Amino acid sequence: MAFEKEVVIDGKGHLLGRLASIVAKQILNGQKVTVVRCEDINIAGPYFRNKLRFMAYMRKSAVNPTHGPFHFRAPSRQFYRVIRGMVPHKTPRGAAALERLKLFEGIPSPYDVKKRMVVPSALRVLRLGPSRKYTVLKRLSSEFGWKYEGVVERLEEKRKVKSHAFYEKKKALLRLKKKAAANVSKELAPVQQKLASLGY
Repeated sequence: MAFEKEVVIDGKGHLLGRLASIVAKQILNGQKVTVVRCEDINIAGPYFRNKLRFMAYMRKSAVNPTHGPFHFRAPSRQFYRVIRGMVPHKTPRGAAALERLKLFEGIPSPYDVKKRMVVPSALRVLRLGPSRKYTVLKRLSSEFGWKYEGVVERLEEKRKVKSHAFYEKKKALLRLKKKAAANVSKELAPVQQKLASLGY
């Protein structure tokens, strides 16, 4: 991955561990990474097995529960915990790396107009066999007390309507631009020839 000011990754359809390892490596290298739609990240394996695993994690507690470990229910916080396990978070280098990471459910305001990318080496359709079962993170979170699945879905529906309207407007503008370029192509032909002869 080439170094950029900020990389925005759409988490939908990615496998949890594979995406986490790539994100962890990037933030340790100094890259700022934002992952949106964390609720649609997938975990390999049937739902029941993943539920049992999460139940075992929920049972882990100290004598005084206020001292931790803290069992976050939100998909973004669960994904954060996976990444944190791949980073030396108790050292200054690891703590600085985690500062470069942002995780969100849905696609909030500044990121809905930014270019989002996928990580092919972590996509479920490319890495998991077609007959293999998988679990969607939002289902697991909702079962264990995450209360905002409905809210996120509602906001996502609104965002998709707005995004579609913007895309249609953009397509119309591109068509007009193409038409305008075709209309003046004859007038610009000598200029283009001159530029071509000069190597442009």
